[in-house]
Amino acid sequence: MASLLLPGLAALATLTSPVAHAENAPEKTTIAFKLGSYHDSQAGWDRITATAPQVYIQAPIASDWAIEASAVRDNVSGASPYFHTQKTGASGGGQLGMKDERNAGDVRITRYLGRSTYAAGLAISNEHDYQSTAISLDGRWSSEDNNTTWSAGLGASNDVIDNTYSGLNTAIDQKKTTREIMVGVTQVLTPDDIIQFNITRSMGSGYFNDPYKLFDSRPDARNTWIALARWNHYVEGFDASLKTSYRYYNDTFGVQSHTVGVEWVQPMGQWTLTPAARYYSQKAADFFIEPILDAQGNYDTAATMRKTLLTSGFRSGDQRLSGFGAITLSFKAAYAINANTSVDFKIETYRQSGDWALGGGGTKGLDTFNAQFYQVGITHRF
Repeated sequence: MASLLLPGLAALATLTSPVAHAENAPEKTTIAFKLGSYHDSQAGWDRITATAPQVYIQAPIASDWAIEASAVRDNVSGASPYFHTQKTGASGGGQLGMKDERNAGDVRITRYLGRSTYAAGLAISNEHDYQSTAISLDGRWSSEDNNTTWSAGLGASNDVIDNTYSGLNTAIDQKKTTREIMVGVTQVLTPDDIIQFNITRSMGSGYFNDPYKLFDSRPDARNTWIALARWNHYVEGFDASLKTSYRYYNDTFGVQSHTVGVEWVQPMGQWTLTPAARYYSQKAADFFIEPILDAQGNYDTAATMRKTLLTSGFRSGDQRLSGFGAITLSFKAAYAINANTSVDFKIETYRQSGDWALGGGGTKGLDTFNAQFYQVGITHRF
């Protein structure tokens, strides 16, 4: 839910460096390798663990073309609750144990024409119960002084969901399609300031249920609006950059969210240090089943299940559709071995709670969710 941009369109959301420049093809080939590790937990219960090696390459073709490609392999294991955040026994009877592997890759070809670029992309993702294919087209056009850049993009994805897990909702050969359009503008305000504003419209139809959740029935259409604003400011006294962002999200499920981010990019000789923080808050989906609490404010399993069984129509106990707030803190350190080679390390910690939603209107009674992410990488140009 944090990012609904399709592969290929996501690149348009990145804010360019705070200098004026023309649209030129890269002169060198870049190859990067990253290794990520993810782990989350809830109320003392270790849930999901994932490792993800990823490789990326960008290479010039002739003088005004470039090709980019990346591949990732996710290995995921752990367990997830069927309903809300509750387990129904020490043996794990109320959670779904799982082990899966996802292979994904994308390729993107870009044509550079001085003050404009045009690109086409293809992305494929495959796991045992979910296959996705996405395509994208986008372009950027700069003004004569290179201080203003307009961008636009189109994206489409077709997904197939196949789940035959015994005892749960089954999804056999279910389909989901998504179509997106994005427009944006990037403006250099001063030699030290650059801003960007994007609007994305996404229209999805098909199967949106989570087949691994009990009592999960969702509408067969999900349309969204996303507005993203960014501001980069060069702080001369520290030879550093302050990057801030705000993102608003609204969909026909009734979910509304706000995301505020800030990061500080500090060069220090061959090092670049980047601490960052992000706050996220969302309103629950219209059909989310709010838990019932007992007199002590604790989750009442029996009463909540009765309420759920008596609820007709769309309903879901998926915590990701609840009302909550979340804080992410991260730190990245990159070291330039030489002009063409660098290594980096990133650590990120995430904490989510219903009590942290804006205005205190989040879902009560659900266990706090925690996650940690680590990544190491190396990048080389030649």
